[in-house]
Amino acid sequence: MGRMNVSPMMQQYFDAKAACPDALLLFRMGDFYELFHDDAKAASQLLGLTLTSRDKGENPVPMAGFPYHQLDGYLAKIVSSGLRAAICEQVEDPRQAKGIVKREVTRIVTPGTVTDDALLDPCQSNYLAALVPTGPSDGDTVGLAWVELSTGQFYAAQFAAARLPDELARITPVECLLPDEVTMPPAVFTSMLHTRRPVWAFGERSSRELLAKHFGSHAVEGFGFGEADGPSLRAAGALLEYLTETQKSSLAHIDRLVPYRTGATLEIDEATRRSLEVSRTLRDGRRDGSVLGVLDRTATALGARLLAEWLVNPLTDVVAIDQRLDAVEEFRSGATWCEDVRELLRGVHDLERLLARVTTCRATPRDLGGVVRTLRLLPALKAKLTARRSALLNGLEARLDLCEDLRAKLDKALVDECPLVSNEGGIIQPGYHTELDNLRDLASGGKQWIAQYQTDEAARTGIPSLKVGFNSVFGYFLEVTHTHRDKVPAHYHRKQTVKNAERYITPELKEYEERVLKADEQARGLEQSLFFELRNEVASAARRLRATADVLAHVDVLAGLAQLARERNYCRPKLVEESVLELVGSRHPVLDALRPDGTIVPNDIRADAEHGTMLLITGPNMAGKSTYIRQAALLVLMAQIGSFVPAESATVGIADRIFARVGASDELARGQSTFMVEMIETSRILNTATPRSLVILDEIGRGTSTYDGVSLAWAIVEYLHDQIGCRTLFATHYHELTDLQTTLPRLRNLNVAVREWKDELVFLHKIVEGAADKSYGIHVARLAGVPREVLTRARKILGQLEQDHLDEQGRPKWTKAKPAAGGQMQLTLFGPPEHPVADELAQLDVDQLTPLAALTLMAEWKRRFDRTGNEEASPHPR
Repeated sequence: MGRMNVSPMMQQYFDAKAACPDALLLFRMGDFYELFHDDAKAASQLLGLTLTSRDKGENPVPMAGFPYHQLDGYLAKIVSSGLRAAICEQVEDPRQAKGIVKREVTRIVTPGTVTDDALLDPCQSNYLAALVPTGPSDGDTVGLAWVELSTGQFYAAQFAAARLPDELARITPVECLLPDEVTMPPAVFTSMLHTRRPVWAFGERSSRELLAKHFGSHAVEGFGFGEADGPSLRAAGALLEYLTETQKSSLAHIDRLVPYRTGATLEIDEATRRSLEVSRTLRDGRRDGSVLGVLDRTATALGARLLAEWLVNPLTDVVAIDQRLDAVEEFRSGATWCEDVRELLRGVHDLERLLARVTTCRATPRDLGGVVRTLRLLPALKAKLTARRSALLNGLEARLDLCEDLRAKLDKALVDECPLVSNEGGIIQPGYHTELDNLRDLASGGKQWIAQYQTDEAARTGIPSLKVGFNSVFGYFLEVTHTHRDKVPAHYHRKQTVKNAERYITPELKEYEERVLKADEQARGLEQSLFFELRNEVASAARRLRATADVLAHVDVLAGLAQLARERNYCRPKLVEESVLELVGSRHPVLDALRPDGTIVPNDIRADAEHGTMLLITGPNMAGKSTYIRQAALLVLMAQIGSFVPAESATVGIADRIFARVGASDELARGQSTFMVEMIETSRILNTATPRSLVILDEIGRGTSTYDGVSLAWAIVEYLHDQIGCRTLFATHYHELTDLQTTLPRLRNLNVAVREWKDELVFLHKIVEGAADKSYGIHVARLAGVPREVLTRARKILGQLEQDHLDEQGRPKWTKAKPAAGGQMQLTLFGPPEHPVADELAQLDVDQLTPLAALTLMAEWKRRFDRTGNEEASPHPR
């Protein structure tokens, strides 16, 4: 683009664009935001703006724009597309500017740095993350930090590199910062923007210094970090540097960096979250229909976000869980009291995000109105929480700061319905500030005089249609239609001609105009200054207000869980340290909420030393196997966040991890088939599960040939039983696996009850003891509408296959394996592999073999084979 002989304003544009070349520059010009050159072309496509041009001639400049009051809507479109927007504002009053109006980039908005309500989901956190991968010399760890700019939450941690996808799935950042030098698999960032930053922004020394300066401490060790936490602090420093660069305002609301430590929460990997639809549905990624959507009975945005945090970070400490359950139980038992609390909470505004806008100097008068309305509710809420039985509720009541001094000042200062902008007045109540009252009286009196002046002049001139008007160019004027032009007095000075009328000014009108406008302008300016003072007062109380917001969020979540338990008739689970699971009359929480009452068949689930820790569930498709194993995992998850559960009774042994391999999926972008994804996820389970884990597996081995699949499923069951010993629910169509009950003492067969009636298959959705006698696959195919000829042929083939694979006693022809540890015999699927010694033995003529020849052969075989049965590479004996 040419830059010869550009105007001063366009030079401003080029300077601003050079400061943020990777963002769409929204350049404020009067009442519009304009985009130029390539930005204009991109915006016309993305935002649906009309593409025009500036300086029409040989080198027209592409241009597109929109009115300033539509900024939020267009910013939302830009950010949701994963792009950045730089906002270049007029930073001085055009009426007072000498020459061109000064303009500056006041902030850069990216998906991870938005703070405006219009751009945020009130029920969901909006995390910006940064990561610093390390090499093998550092143990292949990743330093990870994440911050929620709209609330001030700030965390940092270190993880094994292999856990990065799981941690990102837990945090779900919308944007992630990476050092320029790092190459990461693109698939890791499929759902977020990844932003490259210079390597120096991740320096350890500079990061430590920046963090210490921001938090006003000599070192970050006071927050619980040590020398070994370098990678996580580098990531945290890069985040703070990025926010400073993009926000260009105070970040005082980010007042603490919290070290995130594993072990205190139940671990759930990415595949499990997806399979169980914890926060989003598999089909369309929506919150509605997920477990979170069903559990959420919160009354505030604060509570909704906290519940989401609880659900992705369940507790593993029995004492902490029981404290939550005590609070939920107290709310549940006091229905009227609980509803009173929830009614108060419905009036609470989103204090966390209001405070973020206050401390970054972007809060509007209406935002302060939300703060004071929330503070007004606190005394009544505190009274409702006083003298409760639950230790947690008592602790929350003690922490609830009423901020009475701040509330009193805001109550006295602010009008009941504050305006959206601060420069047009209407913010401060009468009686709050004497000088402001005087200016208002003068301005109001002048306007009344003008109204009377219009009446008097109409009578004096005999022009009944005469009226006094005002515009920003000419100020006040007298307007006379052409019909009465001959009646205009000589002392009227004509200022403007408009259609069908002339406009005039008189010395008397001009004098009063100056007095009125000056008073009105001074009043608005003073009122804006008073608003800024109030905003600073709120900012100075931010720490207290944030603690209060945290209390409100906790009370909201606990009361919401109690409301859910009462509505759905949930029971309080008993949490124990032993590896047990006993759910009587349990129901799937999502189906229980979405299906009509009475249509869900409850089921018992028992996995313990007495009943067996491994449950093998067989039965036809559509009968409910997947639902059964999912509800086991979901009820454990609910119990460990402190929720009641849909069951008649529940005893839950604390799980350190939940693994779920349910359903088919592929990763075509990574070149991975459905079966490969299945095996990768299964491998992770087998390599990381512990005896305290809960594992649910559905149809393992179905993505390959029948023999391969059943072999893998068989071996996986044995490994989970013998090597890990965790609670496992394994749903399968491989009926051959049911024979494992005879060799694996902790395995128990269950099946989904079905009935055949008049050649129809009836699913009872009830889990009963024992193995299913057949899979009913052909019945299900018939229900799906498969042609009759195909079904008939399938029955004949099935009969032949079953006959070919049965022995004389009607049992599968599986061969036995070597004895397992402890002398127990295990079954294998196929006969022994071919072996050179076996081949030579088969060819020997034993009748002609002498004892000496037999000894010679045995010595030769011993020389050729080591103790593991592998033929030695060397022909010489060791």
